[in-house]
Amino acid sequence: MTQGLPVRAFKDDLYRQFSRIGKCLSSDKRLELMDLLSQGPKTVEKLAEATGMSMANVSRHLQVLHDANLVRFNKKGTYVIYTLASPEVEGFLNSLWRISEIQLADITRIKNDFMCQFGELDTLSMNEVMKKMEEGSIILLDVRPSEEFEAGHIPGAMSVPMEQMHHFVQTLPKGTPIAAYCRGPYCVLAVEAVKMLQKEGYTAFHMEEGVYEWQEYHGQIH
Repeated sequence: MTQGLPVRAFKDDLYRQFSRIGKCLSSDKRLELMDLLSQGPKTVEKLAEATGMSMANVSRHLQVLHDANLVRFNKKGTYVIYTLASPEVEGFLNSLWRISEIQLADITRIKNDFMCQFGELDTLSMNEVMKKMEEGSIILLDVRPSEEFEAGHIPGAMSVPMEQMHHFVQTLPKGTPIAAYCRGPYCVLAVEAVKMLQKEGYTAFHMEEGVYEWQEYHGQIH
């Protein structure tokens, strides 16, 4: 029994530390904040605007994430800018989304119920879009905010944030097929862009994958 005590203490200490991450991620709001930060650095103000939370609440959640070493920050003038702590954290988040969708049928149901309100949507896979881009037969739009595009984007994509979409559609001939992507499978910005483009008479396609999936496909994530 004596020999087993150090091993038990080691196991208890180890899993206690692992549980710090689990407890930190038990908040839906903190998960959303991390998802937004996976798209690029953001200020507390931007995160509050994107989530509909008060700046005070956002700051409290970010402090919990920072205490668990999941995010980091730096100061630029009067602004505090947050990022994910490492690429491994982003990989963990994307694994969490995938496992959750596989194990929890409610996620697929919620997603499908929401998407139904947009009616029929023409979707192309990332591979199909990449092939058409190589042929020069499609234009790929990144409809995320410009600062997210600058933080990282799919090569060859054009940055057209949603607030600029109406002006942009006036500049292209109607015969140009267009595909749009945003923050990945659970983002609706690209869906809204495609419906707007279709309403204006364009042939438009939704691409569900985002920057992370493109990087993963091309072996840029380790």
